[in-house]
Amino acid sequence: MEKKLTTLFDYQKFEGNSDLRAVIDSVHSRYAVRELSLDEMEWVSAAGLVTKTRTKEDQQDANRRS
Repeated sequence: MEKKLTTLFDYQKFEGNSDLRAVIDSVHSRYAVRELSLDEMEWVSAAGLVTKTRTKEDQQDANRRS
């Protein structure tokens, strides 16, 4: 399994791809590289935001209300 994941995510395979390079360069040109202040770091969550996952019942209730 580990070998399969390594193969799937092996960046070196795609490093020479001009389309991928264009996307990466485009993103780099839009966003400045800088350090975050301590205040800004309070808003960063490496694991993502915690949100309630909708259950099927929640979705059905939302559909009924619309």
